[in-house]
Amino acid sequence: MPTIINIETSGTVCSVAVSQDGACIYKDEHREGPEHARVLAPMVEDAVSFADSHAIPIDAVAVSKGPGSYTGLRIGVSTAKGLCYGRHLPLIGIPTLKVLCVPLLLSDYLPDDALLCPMVDARRMEVYCCVFDRALREVSPTEARIIDADSFKEYLDKRPVFFIGSGAGKVQDVVTHRNAHFVTDAEPLAEHMFPLAEQALARHQIEDTAYFEPFYLKEFVATKAKNPLL
Repeated sequence: MPTIINIETSGTVCSVAVSQDGACIYKDEHREGPEHARVLAPMVEDAVSFADSHAIPIDAVAVSKGPGSYTGLRIGVSTAKGLCYGRHLPLIGIPTLKVLCVPLLLSDYLPDDALLCPMVDARRMEVYCCVFDRALREVSPTEARIIDADSFKEYLDKRPVFFIGSGAGKVQDVVTHRNAHFVTDAEPLAEHMFPLAEQALARHQIEDTAYFEPFYLKEFVATKAKNPLL
């Protein structure tokens, strides 16, 4: 199994992890506010030093590609690209909404027929979300949604739906269906990226380092404002 440096900067937590052989062998997190520009480079340097000091060759760099904070994603992707260029490593982009699902998927709590709806808080009653099945196959496309009492009813009438992430608290106050479950404290973290990163690397799903750009939440919101049909 490969050794991957994982970088997650899409939200308020800045985190870095080293994974090897299907396990997280090193992690570091900064939770004292959005200071990614100051703390990320030293955190990545420490992670690389950990691998080098244990004679562990690094095979790839994975970075969360959004949706999320414009500043956070820009800093994370720039740092990941620099490491890839400096070490001649492939770059893997991991969707942030999938990262949010990993801890729940690895737990024993999730029913077999459950759907997962990771969501990022946008503004007012809007969230940025999608719906996955347990295999992280897309059931409903990624979109910005204005939440009301009937949101996701077409799924909730048939199956349990787990709402995950920073937008789940907002939904919890509005969606009161018996099949609705909420994981409001979930955060995208580097230590949860590696199952997705290892899978992507095994499938040769590699980004073009020179042209790779993350998906900024504010760009989607701005585009939607220009075209209300989106």
